[in-house]
Amino acid sequence: MTPEEFRTSATGTKAEPPAGISPALQALWHDANGNWETAHELAQSDPTRDGSWVHAYLHRKEGDNGNAAYWYARARRPMAQGTIESEWSAMVLELGIEVGGC
Repeated sequence: MTPEEFRTSATGTKAEPPAGISPALQALWHDANGNWETAHELAQSDPTRDGSWVHAYLHRKEGDNGNAAYWYARARRPMAQGTIESEWSAMVLELGIEVGGC
């Protein structure tokens, strides 16, 4: 599954993300589905660096750059500079949706 197909699966009629994906990818799926709160809950409960990265992205998306900077540091990543859309796509690729069995 490509990032575009992943995004499309979130905007269709499917109520749940694809089975077997990480909590970080589940959060990105819910974000693409317009459910920021569920995405935030998943990212916040994921103790991995990937979870922190998604958490950072979500706060950047909502315009809370101070909180985002904290979470980017926890993820050991620089604060993103591109568009929200390009960061989302890059995250999906890096977090492995193409090898995630979708």
